[in-house]
Amino acid sequence: MSIDTNANKKKSVLGRTVKVYTTAEGTEQRLSSDTDKTFVKAQQPLETDVSIFVNPEKQFQEFLGIGGAITDAAAEVFSKLSKDKQEEFLKAYFSEEGINYNIIRTSIHSSDFGLGSHTYIEEGDKELKTFSIEKDKVKRIPLIKRAQALIKDDLVFYASPWSPPAFMKTNKHMLQGGKLLPEYYQTWADYFVKFIQAYEAEGIPVWGVTIQNEPMAVQRWESCIYTAEEERDFLKNNLGPTFEKNGMADKNIVVWDHNRDLISHRANTIFEDEEAMKYAWGIGFHWYETWTGGEPKYDNLKNIKESFPSVNLLFTEGCQEKFDPTQYQRWSNAERYGNSMINDFNSGTVGWTDWNILLNEKGGPNHVQNFCFAPIHADTQNNELIYTPTYYYIGHFSKFIKPKAKRISTTTSRSTIESTTFQNPNGEIVTVVMNKTDEPIAYKVIVGDAEIVNNILPHAMQSLIY
Repeated sequence: MSIDTNANKKKSVLGRTVKVYTTAEGTEQRLSSDTDKTFVKAQQPLETDVSIFVNPEKQFQEFLGIGGAITDAAAEVFSKLSKDKQEEFLKAYFSEEGINYNIIRTSIHSSDFGLGSHTYIEEGDKELKTFSIEKDKVKRIPLIKRAQALIKDDLVFYASPWSPPAFMKTNKHMLQGGKLLPEYYQTWADYFVKFIQAYEAEGIPVWGVTIQNEPMAVQRWESCIYTAEEERDFLKNNLGPTFEKNGMADKNIVVWDHNRDLISHRANTIFEDEEAMKYAWGIGFHWYETWTGGEPKYDNLKNIKESFPSVNLLFTEGCQEKFDPTQYQRWSNAERYGNSMINDFNSGTVGWTDWNILLNEKGGPNHVQNFCFAPIHADTQNNELIYTPTYYYIGHFSKFIKPKAKRISTTTSRSTIESTTFQNPNGEIVTVVMNKTDEPIAYKVIVGDAEIVNNILPHAMQSLIY
């Protein structure tokens, strides 16, 4: 009997070239190509070494993509740029030369980021006879279509409501929370269908929806409260069956769409119900639980992956709050993104969606003065684009990791360095490394029988491609 000695032979990266791209504070380096490295024979790592251990044999979730939200605010600011600046902006986000976004989120009618509140119907129209997306066709949809033309087949486009129309709610107002009245559950489910039909009639394929943006936050802007049980029942009795009935069973429905703090309660309530579970693609989350002064709750994401392995995790929104025009280049803004992206992906997240892709020099427009940062701002007075460090930090992931990549096992020997790794469909491996300390760090990357030694500057991000 002959034994196949190659049967368990793992593919070595020995001799493979590593391309290193760096963004670092206090330097000119912005997604800049560094000196290439070559994998040599690995030595037993020592306790004194800072090491990253990558194991391509252990693969996890499939990568959906990275992107941001095209809000009315983003479209408004975009419309104020000259043609050449518009082109520059689109390429910066959505092309291979830029950072290659493929996910777009938008709002179902208005959110806080726009010039005011609006819906797609006349107030009180229970039968949705006046439904029209004409307002969106002026600025929002043209921008979505221009992004779509660059993204092509990799587009993942989804939409979230901030509030049903006022007459459908307990407080008769789109702002300040309130709840969807039970007698309008079906009308509201039909409204989702009309939204999808209207956008697809414009040539924009809708990947899916989230049920409600931030369903546990009474905000001074468009908001609506659902308890876990209310969201579960709306999903299983109304939205899910209505999508099925209208030939939209392929549309993905994402629940929660709020912070990591209460996410487990929502998951336990909805996913333990078999009828509700069959309509849910996954659970969406934001990062704002740190408003209490605590740390991000990444462990809650890991718990969901352990408890409900078939459920997908999707980061649906994050931004740096409290806009300040003197702080465009504040490095900690970018490091918040880097820390979240690395930990969210390592916790099982498949896709990552930033909030507004573009805001003006005031952090808006926003009709309730809830101004914040975006990765790119436009100085509309001077027709200039301002690229923040956050743009480049996101790019360390989005530029190099391709849709359908698989996350692979990655750990670090020290807490001073953070890392995640994906393997692209063509076999190429992308390891992202972040140093948010004040000191440069020499570190090893060990992959099976091979290693490189590399250096990362203080407050820097690197992408290693091999």
